[in-house]
Amino acid sequence: MSAATSGTSRRSGRSRPSRRSRPSGRPGGATRVPRFGAAPSRVTAAIVLIVIGLVFAVPLVALAQFTFRQGTDGGLTFAHYSAITDPINASTYQPVFDGLGASLLIAVITVAIVLLVLLPAQIVTALRYPRLRRVLEFVCIVPITVPVVVLVVGFIPVYQVVAQVFGSGAWTLSFAIGVVALPFAFRPIAAAITATDLTVLSEAARSLGASWWAVTWRVLLPNLRRGITAACFLTITVVLGEYTLASFLSRTTFQTALVLVQQTDPYVAAIFSLGALVFGFLLLVVIGRIGTRRSGTGARQRRRRKESA
Repeated sequence: MSAATSGTSRRSGRSRPSRRSRPSGRPGGATRVPRFGAAPSRVTAAIVLIVIGLVFAVPLVALAQFTFRQGTDGGLTFAHYSAITDPINASTYQPVFDGLGASLLIAVITVAIVLLVLLPAQIVTALRYPRLRRVLEFVCIVPITVPVVVLVVGFIPVYQVVAQVFGSGAWTLSFAIGVVALPFAFRPIAAAITATDLTVLSEAARSLGASWWAVTWRVLLPNLRRGITAACFLTITVVLGEYTLASFLSRTTFQTALVLVQQTDPYVAAIFSLGALVFGFLLLVVIGRIGTRRSGTGARQRRRRKESA
C-alpha cells in the first residue's frame, strides 16, 4: 500500500510540464508569439510586391514618356520642358502658376486649421474627455463617407455668405477642403495619441511643477511629432489633388488650371501632373523616414539607459 502510494507520488512529482508553459523563444530572449494562418513565402511576397509595383509604375512611366513625345511620329524631345520657361508662352502657362500659388496658400491655411483646431481638440479629448473620443472620431470620419459632389451641394449656400464676408478669393476654399481633409489628418494624430500615454506624461510633468503650456510644448507635442507631421503632409496632398470643390465653387486652383491649360497644350499639363505626383511620393517618403528615424532614436536611447543601469 505504501509502495503504491510512494510510486504514485513519484509519478505525480515527475509530471510533465504543460506545453503552454514551455517557452517558445530562446533563453533570455523575447517569447515568440504564435502565428495563425499560413504566412506567405518570400517568393510569394516578392511576386505580390512586383505586381503592385508594376500597377503603379506603368502609368507613371507612360505619363513621363508622354511628356517627351514629339507629335505622333514617336520621337522624343525636351522642347515641352523648355517651353515652360519660354517668355513667349508666359501668358499661356500663367494660369498654372497662379493656380499653384493659390493651392499652396490653401494648403498653408488648411494645415493651420488642422494644427490650431483639430490637434487641440484631440489632445483635450484624450486628456479631459475620453468618453467623447468616439464622438470626435465619428465627426471627423463622416466626410470620407460622403461623396464630394454631395458636399458641394451643401457648400454652395454657405459660400454665398462666405463670399459676402471674406470675398471670393481662392484662399476661402481652405474652409471646405479642411472639412474634406479631416479624415486624413485625424487618423495619424489619433494613432500617435493611442501609442502614447498622454495622461501619465502630463501628470508626471505637472507633478514636477510644469505649466500646461510647458507640458503641451515640451512633453506632448514632441511625442506626437510623427503623427502631426504625417497629418500635415497628407493634408497638403489632399489640397493639391482637390478638383471637384474648386470646379463647382468657381475657384482657380492647381487642378482646375491644369484642365484649362490641357485644352491648349496637353504636354505641359502632363508635366505639371507628373511633378505633382512626384511631390506627393516624396512627401510619403519623408513621412516614412521621419518615423523610422524617430523609432531608431528611441531604441538607441533605451539601449543606452539599460547599459548605464
